[in-house]
Amino acid sequence: MVIDTRVCQKHAPCEDCIHACHHIHNVPQIPYKKHEIKWIWKDEFEHAFPDTAHEYANEVLKGREFLLLCNHCEHPPCVRVCPTQATFKREDGIVMMDMHRCIGCRFCMAACPYGSRSFNWRDPRPFIKDPNPEYPTRMKGVVEKCTFCTERLAQGKLPACAEACKYGAIVVGDLADPHSEINKILREHFTLRRKVHLGTGPSVFYII
Repeated sequence: MVIDTRVCQKHAPCEDCIHACHHIHNVPQIPYKKHEIKWIWKDEFEHAFPDTAHEYANEVLKGREFLLLCNHCEHPPCVRVCPTQATFKREDGIVMMDMHRCIGCRFCMAACPYGSRSFNWRDPRPFIKDPNPEYPTRMKGVVEKCTFCTERLAQGKLPACAEACKYGAIVVGDLADPHSEINKILREHFTLRRKVHLGTGPSVFYII
């Protein structure tokens, strides 16, 4: 995935991508910060890129919000530590969650350096305002995160966030295909990835 932060900044405070993702996947809107569930969210540059941010960074970057989500890493640490294989990596590179196998140990949350996973400390169902009957709800005691909309990809659709963005700020594609649109975009623009020094190989790129 490539996210053009210049476009996001130009059309701030648009959050269509977040609303679409959270509605389709029945992400609860829990008003208590410590119980918050999020699949995609916004944060500041210094929080998103703590290894890159410094006091002399461009003021434009300091004031810019970045869309954050699971990075579907090439070498996902969450997969290595899961004792039940509830989180696993598919052949196409997407890091998945099987909520039925999750025992709530939260090892994956401790291993993820991006804070991309949320734990259901309470029953999330009462906090879903407009449930989507086509996607299963979760239960108390399990971890959840962005699944790159695998259920939509199977139908030939784009991930909900990419489809909802009417400004074209989110592009998805096959990184393994050198002729894909996403590879063309990456060749033509300077991009950043989060915490690459950790060796996880994040698959979300940010045009700045």
